[in-house]
Amino acid sequence: MRKNALKASINASISERRWFALYTTCRHEKRVARHLEQREIEHFLPLYRAQHKWKDGSRVMVDLPLFPGYVFVRVESRHRAGVLAVPGVVSMVGPASRPAPLPEFEIETLRAGLNPTMAEPHPFLTVGQSVRIKAGALAGVEGIVLRKKSGLRVVLTLSLLMQSIAIEVDGDDVELVGTLTSLTLEATDRSIEHVQRRPLYQFKCLDSYPESSQVPLPAANVQRR
Repeated sequence: MRKNALKASINASISERRWFALYTTCRHEKRVARHLEQREIEHFLPLYRAQHKWKDGSRVMVDLPLFPGYVFVRVESRHRAGVLAVPGVVSMVGPASRPAPLPEFEIETLRAGLNPTMAEPHPFLTVGQSVRIKAGALAGVEGIVLRKKSGLRVVLTLSLLMQSIAIEVDGDDVELVGTLTSLTLEATDRSIEHVQRRPLYQFKCLDSYPESSQVPLPAANVQRR
């Protein structure tokens, strides 16, 4: 009886856990992730791989945060105070009284299917040709299609954060939303409009973004909750 009660309690606790976004101090995402790991708090820090040039001219491959300034945690809402006490954490995204959880499907899909060599941050997009990835670990995820010389990219957006990332895909692995027609590399894309909206939190340093993706916006004053 006691074992069954304990198992039921553990299962209930797991079911109450939701994914939340933590806003961190500038360039402290990896440090925050290490603190969360030491405290055995389930977390997710998406990374992408990019070439970095040092002052001496040497070039190395480095792993950078895919969503600069954010680390995702999976906890019960009532345990947020312990998460906010982690060094480097500024706040939890959402109202102070009730942080806003992120869609479970989006985070779990990124955890399972993200390839750091085929993704990078991208300016926030809301308008364009909507497509759905129909094959692979990211199957079911919807985004906006772009074209590059090397192939197709799908821009995925976390609306709550107003942050976008670009994922390289094969033309046969995506379909137009609402149709069964696969896109090809020769498909003509609709014009993409960059909507100038201010993110929920905007930090002063954008070192994690490629230079072409930097968007100068006023810094928001964010206080610890």
